[in-house]
Amino acid sequence: MIDVIVAGGGPTGLMLAAELRLHGVRVLVLEREAEPTRVVRALGLHARSVEVMDQRGLLDRFLAHGQRYPVGGFFAGIAKPSPELDTTHPYVLGIPQTVTDRLLAERAAEVGVEVRRGVGVVGLAQDDEGVDVGLADGTWLRSRYLVGCDGGRSTVRKLLGVAFPGEPARVETLLGEMELTASPETVAAVVAEVRATQLRFGVTPFGGGVHRVVVPAEGVAEDRAVPPTFEEFTRRLRLVAGTDFGAHSPRWLSRFGDATRQAERYRVGRVLLAGDAAHVHPPTGGQGLNLGVQDAFNLGWKLAAEVGGWAPGGLLDSYHAERHPVAAAVLDNTRAQMHLMSPDPGARAVRRLVAELMDFDEVNRHLIEKVTATAVRYDFGGGHELLGRRLRDVALTGGRLYGLMHGGRGLLLDRTGRLSVAGWEDRVDHVVDVSAELDAPAVLLRPDGHVAWVGEGQRDLLDRLPVWFGAPVGRGR
Repeated sequence: MIDVIVAGGGPTGLMLAAELRLHGVRVLVLEREAEPTRVVRALGLHARSVEVMDQRGLLDRFLAHGQRYPVGGFFAGIAKPSPELDTTHPYVLGIPQTVTDRLLAERAAEVGVEVRRGVGVVGLAQDDEGVDVGLADGTWLRSRYLVGCDGGRSTVRKLLGVAFPGEPARVETLLGEMELTASPETVAAVVAEVRATQLRFGVTPFGGGVHRVVVPAEGVAEDRAVPPTFEEFTRRLRLVAGTDFGAHSPRWLSRFGDATRQAERYRVGRVLLAGDAAHVHPPTGGQGLNLGVQDAFNLGWKLAAEVGGWAPGGLLDSYHAERHPVAAAVLDNTRAQMHLMSPDPGARAVRRLVAELMDFDEVNRHLIEKVTATAVRYDFGGGHELLGRRLRDVALTGGRLYGLMHGGRGLLLDRTGRLSVAGWEDRVDHVVDVSAELDAPAVLLRPDGHVAWVGEGQRDLLDRLPVWFGAPVGRGR
């Protein structure tokens, strides 16, 4: 029997599979598309996703293919200076999704993930011991768990019967890559003029005459899985911008809407949902791919603990408890951003008011923290201000914190030298070190970098270790 089948080989599915493999979980990824997509929907990683890659030792390979940009202006495209964020990576890493997909696929292969392409999931049935997964070719596989990472039209979610409430798309946008014969000066002048009133329009040069073009569609298509024709695309350009820029030789064309929906439940028995299968929202602020990767980062170690037999009660359910509110907040901020980007007079007035408020550093920082996910705090109850938050990459006398987290294990960072994780050594690393950047005697970090405990007493620590890491060796395992 396979331990975990992951339906969907996009960024969320590949990140989850790699996280599971760090803990020795036997995982199979099923991807219905025979070949990787050429469509570039996402263009970058926000600060929290950059931290995630750093925590697993992957950041250098992403930096080699990306470009750093300021984070200012990512909330509804309102141009403001970048605020000071509590991270050592205060930038957006510009990198096409196709490259992110490839790098995560390479990572998955390195750690032993099996990926089968051209294999779609069409059926499932679960019992107390596992999940039977039906494939399009008529065969069935059996696994202990199944995770649907198969996008907004998720087959897994539909087969589960999980409700996906929200709002349907009201506006639609066309997206594509193509060559333009118009001069850079002409393109820049037209874009500046059109974007004064239409913020859902844009043209970005990629080099070699190729441009990424975004233009509002005429209406909402019945099936957004069907790409627009090139004639439809250029017709919209002429109507919205007054020119099609001499567009020719399209590489790919696509469309997306502003539908906003969220699965009511992220877990039904042995089947879970992550990424776009669990939530869809407008792409404003570039949060979609990032949200999915962070779902996988939260779920991976918890599901591995369940498979490994050491998960404390309720650990796997904490995935929904923690990530559902985070996605709900993203849905809200993208709704707000879409309103602020509307050409309607009322929305433009609100946009001007929000722009004035963002001149206050606290407001600017608050809104950018929403987009970058650096302010996410899980509810672990009352206590120290760090509790429930992810800890940034603080400097230690022996290096940096994130350099100690590549294996995906828990970590006790102990400044006192008096504490112990005896009985949990197979799940938690103990590092005695000092950091001038950390105002706490000791912190216990979960594998996802969120602070599970702050203190200096061994008895208090022993009360918290079982909450996240189960029973010590030799006691009830």
